[in-house]
Amino acid sequence: MIKDQDIVIVGLQPWDIPIGSNCINIAKELSKYNRVLYVNPPLDRSTYIKGRNDERVKRRIEVVRGKKDGLSRVSENLWTLYPKQLAESINWINNSSMFHWLNKINNRRFSSDIRSAMNRIRMRRFILFNDQSMIRSFHLKEMLKPELFIYYIRDNLSSIPYFQKHALDLEEKLIAEADIVATNSDFLATYARKFNPAAEMVGQGCDFTLYADAAEIPFAKELSDIKGPIIGYTGFLTSIRLDIGVLERVAENRPAWQIVLVGPEDDTFKNSALHKMNNVHFLGNKPPENLPSYIKSFDVAINPQVVNAVTMGNYPRKIDEYLALGKPVVATYTPFMEYFKDYTYLAKSAAEFEILIAKALEDNREDLEKSRRSFALTHTWEANVEAISKLIEQKELIDVKTH
Repeated sequence: MIKDQDIVIVGLQPWDIPIGSNCINIAKELSKYNRVLYVNPPLDRSTYIKGRNDERVKRRIEVVRGKKDGLSRVSENLWTLYPKQLAESINWINNSSMFHWLNKINNRRFSSDIRSAMNRIRMRRFILFNDQSMIRSFHLKEMLKPELFIYYIRDNLSSIPYFQKHALDLEEKLIAEADIVATNSDFLATYARKFNPAAEMVGQGCDFTLYADAAEIPFAKELSDIKGPIIGYTGFLTSIRLDIGVLERVAENRPAWQIVLVGPEDDTFKNSALHKMNNVHFLGNKPPENLPSYIKSFDVAINPQVVNAVTMGNYPRKIDEYLALGKPVVATYTPFMEYFKDYTYLAKSAAEFEILIAKALEDNREDLEKSRRSFALTHTWEANVEAISKLIEQKELIDVKTH
């Protein structure tokens, strides 16, 4: 593990995001031995105008208006920064020259706020860690001049319209100019090596604090009256990532199985035929600390992904959470899910998904539960950051030898 470094982290996800975040977990782990400044995305003018009734936006507006200090200390070695200067909303601009000119202005404002915060906490020589902030952090390397620039890729964002307009071209350039490119899947590492041959897969971390003692986790009381095998899913129910057709087929063909879906829904799920099926139970969003109880209550845990550009290289953390409680897992086959092939059942069709759930119910044994759990618990944030640290140490060693 690297130690005694100053590290500035920028990314797409703010510190107060209500769902889990790789970048936040990495920041917390790095701050055990290093000083870390976690920089939130700047408030853009469109959100300033349209989102002023949102509580999180209100807090940012107070910073912009000078009513609240944007820099705060989270722990001894960890600070968060909410930038004071607004970013202009520019992604809608079609003219490439105009977009790049305005983006450089946004980056200059952003870098000015970061530099001010760095001066206040006496950061000088530092590592810049960019978690896929393609647009608003595009010029930070040239403007802040870090000792080392790390570009971290955790999602394939190529199928999302917002990123298709300008961001993907910028990401290719960021990958090319990075000293280190770290990804959480082999699929994304292969993509990154098109632009930087030094890209490496560092795996994925998971916070197992809530899963550490499986025997002590209670079963979810909400599921106590549900009779029959419980086939469960936890997470955001979105048609971008999940195959509603698979769920409908399983529910229709196996009425004795109870399909339990824990998490918020997008509009497509809300309007789906699943809501009319007696053996499908939508339980809504739950606090993260309650999820282990629901997973423990599942007989089989599932992840019926749609196979698309978003999911092809995606590392679904929920798989580790399922396995950490020893659950048999049936998931859609994707190139990255090969990583879990020895501990999960991988389906290549809706029909096979149904067959494999039946097999998972029939095959489950205590020794399999133990092996799943042992495998999952190796995927800690400590191990993930250690892999990133090794890339940094190797880079520094190479630089010393070449100079």
